[in-house]
Amino acid sequence: MIIFRTHITWLVPVALTFISVGCGATKALTQTTLPFDTFYDTEVVLEPITPNVSKASISGFNPNAPYGLTNFTSTNYSQFNPQTNTFTFVSDASQFGLEGIPVGSDVYFGSGEDKLFGNSNATAVINLTNGTLNGSGTVTINGGAGRFNNATGILNFSETESLNQDPTAPLKGRAFLSGNIEIVPEPKAEMGTLVGVGRDNSF
Repeated sequence: MIIFRTHITWLVPVALTFISVGCGATKALTQTTLPFDTFYDTEVVLEPITPNVSKASISGFNPNAPYGLTNFTSTNYSQFNPQTNTFTFVSDASQFGLEGIPVGSDVYFGSGEDKLFGNSNATAVINLTNGTLNGSGTVTINGGAGRFNNATGILNFSETESLNQDPTAPLKGRAFLSGNIEIVPEPKAEMGTLVGVGRDNSF
């Protein structure tokens, strides 16, 4: 009889732990969708690495951007095709056969702790008639900070810069972005506490 009672005592808290964890997991999976539709005034600096590949450093600013994300910086790599007057932008230079170069990234931020992290890719075509560089692409959101922790999503963008500028200065233009940001909160702290209670009673 003593052995039987010991097994019952062990099973009851474990069962309660599973029920509690299951309830907590349901709450933790509540997903938030935030629309992201805005523009940024941009500056683009191209630093040659090889005759056809450059490092592209892009910054943007809009004091009225949503969620307080007034700034962004983007680092990626571009390859120029002179036959089509087209630039291809990617975050990983190994796609152009260059090894040992850090992978680029995008960061959207403001004055607080909220941030979005991602990677971008794009193509841009020189329009000699209009004297512009016209590009479009996507930003893949793969994380964040503050209220954007665990963020994911796809932002589509288009961007235009004028080529009729000082060739030694950054290219200035405007980028328009639209898409959705998905946020799945991390499991609540009390879940770990409940699991610990179950373990303490498992003897």
